[in-house]
Amino acid sequence: MIPELRSQFNQRFRSSQYELLQSLLERGCGAPVGFRVAETPVFLPVTLLQQLASSGAEMAKALVADSEYLESARQAIPSGYRVARETAHPNFLTADFALVKDDGAVGGFAPRLVEIQAFPSVFGYQDVLNSAYREAFALSGSLGTYLGGLDEMGYWNLMRTTILGSHAPENVVLTEIDPMNQKTLPDFLVTANRLGIKVVNIRSLKADRNRLWYQDDSGRWVPIHRIYNRAIADELIAGNVKLPFALDADWDVEWAGHPNWYFLISKFSIPWLFGKSRRFPVVPPGVFLQDFLDGDGKDRLVAAGVPLPADIRQDTVYQELLLKPLFSFAGKGIQFEPSHAQLEEIPRPRRGQYLVQQRMHFEPTIVTPHGLTQAEIRILYLWPDGGELTPALSLVRLGRGKMMGVDHNKNQEWVGASGAFYPIGPI
Repeated sequence: MIPELRSQFNQRFRSSQYELLQSLLERGCGAPVGFRVAETPVFLPVTLLQQLASSGAEMAKALVADSEYLESARQAIPSGYRVARETAHPNFLTADFALVKDDGAVGGFAPRLVEIQAFPSVFGYQDVLNSAYREAFALSGSLGTYLGGLDEMGYWNLMRTTILGSHAPENVVLTEIDPMNQKTLPDFLVTANRLGIKVVNIRSLKADRNRLWYQDDSGRWVPIHRIYNRAIADELIAGNVKLPFALDADWDVEWAGHPNWYFLISKFSIPWLFGKSRRFPVVPPGVFLQDFLDGDGKDRLVAAGVPLPADIRQDTVYQELLLKPLFSFAGKGIQFEPSHAQLEEIPRPRRGQYLVQQRMHFEPTIVTPHGLTQAEIRILYLWPDGGELTPALSLVRLGRGKMMGVDHNKNQEWVGASGAFYPIGPI
């Protein structure tokens, strides 16, 4: 995106630097990274990152402030997963953006929202990755990575405040399903080491009256005052995971990342945001499947300029649409170009759990030795209890396939997990 920096990086690249990057990353995380890391960071104008950060924050604040929307979203939380003591706002937020071709936009590209989700991302790992890029490729100190006016110390201070709240690290745990076997283990270890908290399998917690406990390395049971929740509800549901406590009981515990927000700010919000498209022009058209098949959803998509077939039969294919399950994670269950028959195969009672959305065509913008590559840019936000929503860092996923996740770009080079750097001053 910044031609001078892109060209300089490509010309100076050596495979030995990539090997060093991988070594630095494993050493900094304390574990091997189980997904593909891109050979290159991207170089973006800070104005673009600020535009994306501002758009995501504005959408999130609008959702949190709309009590009618929130109550509607709560009705979609599956039975057994509506957790007590819901916080006034989420502690973590991610907003993913694509760059699409737009001749009317400055530079010929415009951002479009891919997804907004109130759930933690790899906040710890990404900081280590950016540092490893800087060291392995001797990137200039005049290139920044942090957002929101933060530096490294400010970033980790904000992480500490958001995750620990007012509690001692001993009484705060990071919980996940079988965390030692998750691909995100490097992030867990970085976070735990920086904050002094314990990584715990959520299935190993003990319930006693209205308190939850975990077992430390010495075998002592320690009371939990706050949970940094990394257990994805979709995986709990899909795996039929049995917990030793009922999530929807009133436990005497705080949540850093209250589980309800995973549902409240998610793909469920896309139709609501699309309905306010004049306020949020970055949101592509999208409607609930039930409204598309049985209501005015199809008409609203056509009115927004989405090309749809005029003559619809069972074998009609919607080439410009995506079918998305509302509460899936990491791109699971997304279907490109669904047929009308495939849409109607979903039972009526479940159609409210799916979204039909205009497909966005990522514009390849990153010049690499393997050709032009697409970039999906994620803004990571922190929102401590009683504090301000702050864009803190960004991450990037590079790909040349239909989907941008690291799992969808295997056996390729110069794709995968990456980071964004921006010039602090003139280039």
